[in-house]
Amino acid sequence: MLSKVLLRLGANAARHPWRVIAAWLVAATLAVLAAVAFGGRTSDSMTAPGLDSQRAAELIERARTGQEGMTAQVVVTPLDGAVTFFGHDSARTALTRLRTEVERLPHVLGTSDPAGALDAGGDTAVRGGLVSADGRIAVVRVQYPDQSRLSADDLDALVDLGDRLRAELPLRIEMGGNLFYAFSDADGGTSELIGLLAAAAILFLAFGSLVAAALPIGMAVFGLTVGVATMTVLAGVTDVPTFAPVLGSMVGLGVGIDYALFVLARHREYLARGLDPHEAAGRAVATAGRPVVFAGGTVVVSILGLAVANVPFMTVGGFAVSIVVMIMVLASVTLLPAFLGAAGPRLARAGRIGRIGRALRTRKPGRLARRRDPAAGVAHAAGWRRWIGHVSRHPVPYAVGAAGLLLTAALPVLGLRVGLPDDGSLPPSRTERQAYDLVAEGFGPGTNGPLVIAADPTGDPGVLDRLVGAVAADPGIASVAPTHIDRATGIATLVVFPTTSPQDKATADTIARLRTDVLPTATGPGPARAHVGGAAASLSDVGRRTSQRLPVFVAAVLAMSFLLLMLVFRSILVPLKAVLLNLLSIGAAYGIMVAVFQWGWGGALIGLEATVPIVSFIPMFLFAILFGLSMDYEVFLLSRVREEYLRTGDNGTAIVEGISRTARIITSAALIMVAVFLSFAVAEDPSTKMFGLGLATAILIDATVVRMVLVPATMTLLGRSNWWLPNWLDRMLPRAPEGERQKTAPFPAPLKAKDERLRRSPRP
Repeated sequence: MLSKVLLRLGANAARHPWRVIAAWLVAATLAVLAAVAFGGRTSDSMTAPGLDSQRAAELIERARTGQEGMTAQVVVTPLDGAVTFFGHDSARTALTRLRTEVERLPHVLGTSDPAGALDAGGDTAVRGGLVSADGRIAVVRVQYPDQSRLSADDLDALVDLGDRLRAELPLRIEMGGNLFYAFSDADGGTSELIGLLAAAAILFLAFGSLVAAALPIGMAVFGLTVGVATMTVLAGVTDVPTFAPVLGSMVGLGVGIDYALFVLARHREYLARGLDPHEAAGRAVATAGRPVVFAGGTVVVSILGLAVANVPFMTVGGFAVSIVVMIMVLASVTLLPAFLGAAGPRLARAGRIGRIGRALRTRKPGRLARRRDPAAGVAHAAGWRRWIGHVSRHPVPYAVGAAGLLLTAALPVLGLRVGLPDDGSLPPSRTERQAYDLVAEGFGPGTNGPLVIAADPTGDPGVLDRLVGAVAADPGIASVAPTHIDRATGIATLVVFPTTSPQDKATADTIARLRTDVLPTATGPGPARAHVGGAAASLSDVGRRTSQRLPVFVAAVLAMSFLLLMLVFRSILVPLKAVLLNLLSIGAAYGIMVAVFQWGWGGALIGLEATVPIVSFIPMFLFAILFGLSMDYEVFLLSRVREEYLRTGDNGTAIVEGISRTARIITSAALIMVAVFLSFAVAEDPSTKMFGLGLATAILIDATVVRMVLVPATMTLLGRSNWWLPNWLDRMLPRAPEGERQKTAPFPAPLKAKDERLRRSPRP
């Protein structure tokens, strides 16, 4: 059923290409206009129901202290190394002017006043955490309202003021804070361009034709435009995390170009067999489009499985990325065949460079005749057929060796530590990094990641004094700022500074100790309560929540993927093997991430400035995306193997023929994905680097070690059991729209005799 629908859809799009292209142009225009009119900005709410940090945030919001809004900090030091804020009036005057100018900016609710504190005495300024003990560094903390009332204009105004004052004041001025994190430009623009250029180069080498290389790129750009615009509209309705557009671009480009590549390759195959472009496009969508739909569905199912974590920002982020994937699937079966129909028979011919390259590769007369027969694919598959045949003849050593290699690569996962990479991991050229280093130098590393303790002293007025004393006495706390008490609600907030940096494991230990020992002892059994909040505490809580839910999530994704593959391939062992091998490749990718980001192995190659923990939500997000993407190749590859098995009834022939015929396309697709993902791995933000490197590594491992070694080895060992399904289960399962039980591949009737001769041709 699905094959017939896709056949009609592809053929109609190819016959009326300009109508379909015009419809996509209208859709893209409307999506962009809707994004401009109704779209919102991404925002990060790193909280989840039931977490202690969420309870702290709720108390702070009730108290209306202003600490629930956005913040920035302006860090200054005199340009003259001999000058301090203690004994030089010129430096103090400049500091006063800077603070006054900052306070006049739009939407600024208030600022700290280091100059005023200095007027009261140097010790006062030092105890308040506004001036360093040596008098060289001062901090002006800026309070803004919540993010919904702000925009990038507020960040621009602060940055422009800093640029102007640097030229007018004898001060070095650096800036940081979550205002920069929320409104700084994302890394994606340049990365997307690099990824597109790399993909275009790989496509040109694969097809030897500029037209053939341009079509997948054009389709991906259309789909990405609609997808990102839709994501922007979604951000106007709910909180979409800041990483979602970058991740959506990364995954959307990868899967979009990959899906187009598989359909385009099958289309060119049909053109070479003598079909007219319209029928070839329809058949290509009916055959290669069917795995595209199932592969895209697997990706979407895996990503939507993030909902089991019960972390709202992850659920919304996964939904946003899924929208991009679904749009790419739709573009692959509608827009791409329209492009194919518009291109006509030109796609059957390689460009001049492609012909020259093939001529150079086919100098031996004995090979030339075979390579000129495009129907068989013998030319391009000969090398892969020899390799797959070799692996199939020695399945045990290859299976054991490849599995051992992946298990070894996965070993560093045992040392995985989740946390929060801070501004200290940014490049030294960034002002946020400069501000971070100055604050750490003058006040200690923990000042860059303050904790906010929110306390409701109801029924126990003496609890605040006990609370302040107990927190200040903890060995992990460097200092405690003056307590702020809201008169209307009685809720108190304490800003405390750990002795260690936000990404340090000791900071997470301090948070845990405050919650389990210090705060319960101070509040006692009465009605008073206290909770630990702040960015570091929120990320620590989310990390713990995702770690607890990860086994449930993994089990849910594996079960859904297993059932889907069992429906598609009518087998038990094929989907079981698929999920196990995918787990191996994902585990190896995790291990390489730990080695690079936590141990620093090769970090300089991607511009990593310092070792950092893995961002708490990334392991679960990566698992969802990687499992879905790796299942793409499984579906594409096994669909062709099953076609051959249904046609020949021979398991060995199906493995060699099916994998060798898809190997060239799979490796090209994998190279495209790796190029796209690696282009994001060189971005400045460590989280983007983690996503890029993790995805690139897993896809590379999956398309080489897994698909070209482990899959043929294990399928050879399993023999005809690959396609075993108990009769009672076969009767119970609904029929997947797979085009079923046909004993011949879907080629045109006039060519069947030729296909039979090719099938019987000698193979290694």
